[in-house]
Amino acid sequence: MNGPPGVSALERVEAILRNPAVYELAALIPEPDRSRGGRRRQYPVFMWIVYEALLSVYESARQVEAELRHPVVWNFVRRLVHERFPKDPSRWLPESPMRRHHYLYGRTTYLARPDILEALGVRHRELATGQAREVGLIDPGGSGSWTHPDLTRMLHADGKVVTPLYKAQPGDIRVDTQTGEILAKRFEPDAALHFQGDGETAWGTKFVLVAARNENVHGRVILDVGWVPNHGGEAKTAMECFTRVAPLVPGAQGVIYDTALRGVHHQTLLRDLGLIPVNRVTAAKAGVKQPRRKDGRRVEKSTRLETKTVTLPNGTRRDVEVYARGGAVGLGELTDRGDVHFTELARVRTHRNADKSGRYRWYNDYRLPERFGGGTITVRLHGTPEDAARKLNRTENVRVIAPTDPDFARLYARRNDAESINRNLDDTLWLRRAHSVGHQRQLLNLLGYALMVNGLALHRHRRRHPTALAA
Repeated sequence: MNGPPGVSALERVEAILRNPAVYELAALIPEPDRSRGGRRRQYPVFMWIVYEALLSVYESARQVEAELRHPVVWNFVRRLVHERFPKDPSRWLPESPMRRHHYLYGRTTYLARPDILEALGVRHRELATGQAREVGLIDPGGSGSWTHPDLTRMLHADGKVVTPLYKAQPGDIRVDTQTGEILAKRFEPDAALHFQGDGETAWGTKFVLVAARNENVHGRVILDVGWVPNHGGEAKTAMECFTRVAPLVPGAQGVIYDTALRGVHHQTLLRDLGLIPVNRVTAAKAGVKQPRRKDGRRVEKSTRLETKTVTLPNGTRRDVEVYARGGAVGLGELTDRGDVHFTELARVRTHRNADKSGRYRWYNDYRLPERFGGGTITVRLHGTPEDAARKLNRTENVRVIAPTDPDFARLYARRNDAESINRNLDDTLWLRRAHSVGHQRQLLNLLGYALMVNGLALHRHRRRHPTALAA
């Protein structure tokens, strides 16, 4: 059976030019001071944004120029612009196609300027979250609950190391064969050595991309992009992205990430942002040389949480010890050998309560075994000062939705989509290397990539629902 058909380059071009975010972002670029004269711009400012997004269609700025020079492509672009601004000749495109040097001037002088780049990032988040809602994502009135979150209301993210344009590293030199002069090789100044989830290392510039998606092919919307300034800073950058995006997505229910997010990050997601973090607990390391047994099985973290009093079937009351193992909550009972026998409890309900301060409190109800009365117990999920006093990192050891929970497999499968974004991004890079040098220009490139991805999702959604567009 054949898979879904691919997307033509011209459809991507059309999606970019029909993406209203392109023109909204262009409005942030200041007009030059004409009091001192100077040549007027040959092309509307929004074409700098369009050219930036086209890098992710044709892989390089030189190829974009070559494609635009073809009469079929350029006339197609001109027609789409004319359709969008039928009564504004100042925005129409001339007969001569845009060249690479026009884009490079706009990128260097304006787009990659720190203040403008920051403004573009802020406006992109606002526009992208609005487009996500239009295609049915992160809808406050959508499906799902805190007990059973819906995939369309989950944010997923991952770190991505972009391979530098140049292979050389700082300090590398070369000898000019003609003059014998020793010259420094060109290199990526913002590159660093990063460790990936599989333990492998990667040299390059690292970014975090936050996205949401639906079940449709090309139904992905990239909400935010953040630069990881140094080794080991991925989790911090990811949390900065979630903090920026959260106020814009009141319909979001959770975050899907890998084990780079630890207990301190889970505490922030739960208490401050009101989002459910979905990831695994790192394997146990303290007291063992390897996080696996000799038989290859993983050794899970296990810790005592608290004591609960339950009513037994005969009416008597009994204290039980509540433990966490591998993120799951259960009862710990001493065996004849003095070991702790762990009985995992099934999650019945998750509830989120809002404080007057604007923060959130989280609890899970768990079903007790019949021998303990068959009722439920409530376990707090967020950390408190009392936990800190007894040196219990609750959010490091307990998961709202544990890996053994039936909902976990359904939700965590979306991690594959984060990997898919990374692979798709690689496919838009010439020889899988960065388009430019420096994290600011590369961040701009990723915003252009997001415009292409989001524009395609919006374009196909509107094509499937033309009446909604007309309304």
